[in-house]
Amino acid sequence: MLDRDGFRPNVGIVLINQRNQVFWGKRIRTHSWQFPQGGIDRGETPEQAMIRELHEEIGLQPEHVRIVARTRDWLRYEVPDRYIRRDARGHYKGQKQIWFLLQLLGHDWDLNLRATDHPEFDAWRWNDYWVPLDAVVEFKRGVYEMALTELSRYLPRHEPRMRSLREDLRELHEAEGDGFAAQEAHGATPAKGPEPA
Repeated sequence: MLDRDGFRPNVGIVLINQRNQVFWGKRIRTHSWQFPQGGIDRGETPEQAMIRELHEEIGLQPEHVRIVARTRDWLRYEVPDRYIRRDARGHYKGQKQIWFLLQLLGHDWDLNLRATDHPEFDAWRWNDYWVPLDAVVEFKRGVYEMALTELSRYLPRHEPRMRSLREDLRELHEAEGDGFAAQEAHGATPAKGPEPA
């Protein structure tokens, strides 16, 4: 299904983990890596297509993710002729995409590259958020940059690390001036005073 300009409607998925790293998949039997993506079927909304592609490409169900954001408008890229099947040349120009930012609520082991009989990826890894810009095939780089830039403002902020009881005690004793922190730093514990009689 192409629009009148020769672009196929498509969805792209930026899946992040709890450290805001992105899922990066290696296309089956190739050396190219990319985000999950796929066409929108006739009658599907972009969100419905995203949910279907999420399962088909990486085996996740809606309960495994939270939709954080999506791009406002279609982002387009043209595919060079050498990547287009001969019978499609002259009609097909490229993809127009709505991109979704999803946060993984499940675990790494919920990912399943063999969820269907036609896998898209044969390996995957977590990458820092901007790394894909340097690694993606040249003709997709512009749309990846637009999508990542637009979606980056919605990245969840990391919660401050939970303080340990040891840190709280150190701060309390420093305030009381009893030398706990200095002694702890040398592996010692504060000496106790004499036991009451």
